[in-house]
Amino acid sequence: MHQFGVYRNRNDQTRSLYPLLLNVQSDLIEETGTRVVVPMVAVVRGRRPPAISSLAPIVDVNGRPHVLAVPLLAATEVADLGAREADLSSERATILAALDLLISGI
Repeated sequence: MHQFGVYRNRNDQTRSLYPLLLNVQSDLIEETGTRVVVPMVAVVRGRRPPAISSLAPIVDVNGRPHVLAVPLLAATEVADLGAREADLSSERATILAALDLLISGI
């Protein structure tokens, strides 16, 4: 599983709310059987933007904007990650800034 890879959510209980998951776990830590992920939500017209945009940045996935729901950071089983849909390595600075804000408040 590639760090900053966007994967299809295979978990039946959460897939309808969060169809995509961003893997933020280091590639060096693979033997755990789990991955730390950020749920992603497609931007929908009429939906209010996130209150703190740097904590929930909007990124492009295959030509469509998605919100990274960083406050919902979670661990999931590798089996819950389906096909890789995109690579957000180019958004590394934005993703790490959002994680830093969540964890350290700065």
